[in-house]
Amino acid sequence: MIGLSAIEGRVLGCLIEKERTVPDQYPMTAHALVAACNQTTSRHPVMELSPDEVDAAVTALKAHGLVRLVHPTHGRGVVRYRQVLGDKLALDPAEIAVVGVLLLRGPQTPAEIRSHGERLHRFDTPDEVVAVLEALRERGEPLVDRLDREPGRKGERWGQLVSVESATVGAVDVVATPGLAQRTADLEARVAELSERLATLEQRLGSLD
Repeated sequence: MIGLSAIEGRVLGCLIEKERTVPDQYPMTAHALVAACNQTTSRHPVMELSPDEVDAAVTALKAHGLVRLVHPTHGRGVVRYRQVLGDKLALDPAEIAVVGVLLLRGPQTPAEIRSHGERLHRFDTPDEVVAVLEALRERGEPLVDRLDREPGRKGERWGQLVSVESATVGAVDVVATPGLAQRTADLEARVAELSERLATLEQRLGSLD
């Protein structure tokens, strides 16, 4: 078991997600990564992490060999981060997607993983998800496991074993209407986009010096 902390798991999950969903903004800047970790949508639990907490998590993930830093090539720019979970553990895109969904959303049924992970990897049927889950569980060092079925719930839930599941550090309770949650997510995405543009502009101006 890798044994990541809850915050490290959140950071790794965000890097997995954004690599697939916003490739033009990937690798991620520190600012964009903090915004991704603190999203109020597609996250369970919702967390409120500081830049220092995210930076410490990145440092730990780098020590685990799961994250690499991408330094500016010329002029003034910012360091960016990319995940290398697949390289480290020899995982294929489908396996990385499943681990990413479980890191960000907590235990899920195969149907939920298929639905919530649609933008990360396309699974035609829940059975395809189950096949990936079984492969991840049968590894020499299992990355997922089947959980006991909860009363009143249909389908078996699976959880990841990469990080601790109880993310109490930095967790916050957010009460919001769907409309407010969506507006918040949109604003977070807009801020991240503007930050990316600013970093690019600074880099271009630096090359003129």
